[in-house]
Amino acid sequence: MLSRTADNLFWLARYMERADFLARILQASRRLATLPRAYGGVETEWESALLSSGAAPAFHAAGLTVDEANVTQFLAFSPDNPSSIRNCIELARINARAVRTALTVEMWEAINGAFLELEAFERASRSAEEVTRFLDFVKQVSAAYDGGAHRTMLRNDAYWFSRVGLYLERADNTARLLDVKYHVLLPETEAVGGSLDYFQWTAILRAVSAHTAYHWVYRDSLKPWLVADLLILRPEMPRSLIACYESVVQNLDRLGKSHGKQGPAQRHARAVFGQLEHATIESVFHNGLHDFIQSFIADNHRLGTLVSEQYLF
Repeated sequence: MLSRTADNLFWLARYMERADFLARILQASRRLATLPRAYGGVETEWESALLSSGAAPAFHAAGLTVDEANVTQFLAFSPDNPSSIRNCIELARINARAVRTALTVEMWEAINGAFLELEAFERASRSAEEVTRFLDFVKQVSAAYDGGAHRTMLRNDAYWFSRVGLYLERADNTARLLDVKYHVLLPETEAVGGSLDYFQWTAILRAVSAHTAYHWVYRDSLKPWLVADLLILRPEMPRSLIACYESVVQNLDRLGKSHGKQGPAQRHARAVFGQLEHATIESVFHNGLHDFIQSFIADNHRLGTLVSEQYLF
């Protein structure tokens, strides 16, 4: 496979996963914004949406006020935000067109249909109902693309590069979401374990489709350390860091076997996976969750660089 083709597939998957994540973040922030002010009195949900998406510097550089309308516009529709949902879908389609013959009909129709439908959403009003419909649409498109890839692609280089991109992006998104919750979302005046904390954790779990999973696994009320355990160390949770890295390692190993050799990307992925396998939630909190997450994000970014250097250039 040409490195250019591999690069297109890698980033196509990342852009589709990023669009899905942004839609989920905006939905979670909208739920939190509807809470009565009696639960907290400090509006941090829209700032947290910017931080978890990595768009805060660009947003503030534009001189915009942090409120629902501006943040939703910037993260969902703005052509000036490189990582907006609009731009993610457009970039996904550009990458898909470049490797059209490597995609199945189902994958192409999901991406191309989303791009065509996006134009209608851009012309529509920004009413609450339209925004809700748009965010649901983005999640459905992502599921259709991912389902199409999983159910119809040959298990070859194209599939493995696509999966590596998807799980790298998903791991980064889950890590940033956890970090923002612990250090930004809860106001300093609100107690951990209080009513606001409970509703925030519920919104975060729903953002990653893990609310029901939490109660199946723990059969307990919401506790911050258990939520962190679920999203970091539980391999049965599809969006957990360890589940993402288990898939990254598997697909990189398949690429290594296909190409006849291992490389720095495989070694680094196995090292990160090994750290997650041997970690406990007690050790994570003892050493500092923020430090753990920041170290993981740096390792994840490093792996993306190694994959690019090894295969995509």
